[in-house]
Amino acid sequence: MARPPPPFIFVTGPQFGPMSTMASCPSCRASVRTHVQHEVALKTHLIALLLCCCFCWPCVCVPYCVNSCKDANHYCPACNAYIGSYRH
Repeated sequence: MARPPPPFIFVTGPQFGPMSTMASCPSCRASVRTHVQHEVALKTHLIALLLCCCFCWPCVCVPYCVNSCKDANHYCPACNAYIGSYRH
């Protein structure tokens, strides 16, 4: 007789947004309010390329200046460990 498969256990991490949030640092185990750094990502370059292709070349620098076109990376303010990201 065959054994039934073991149950799956799904573990989800904290959900991050574009703003600072409370989280538990996996590195130093402190409960902290995250420090957010908005960093250029592939999406930022693609939006700039799209603007260039649509003959809006004067606006190509806009995605690099707007935080909503960048990834929001969350870091621990105590130990600077990476905690998670938010991608729009």
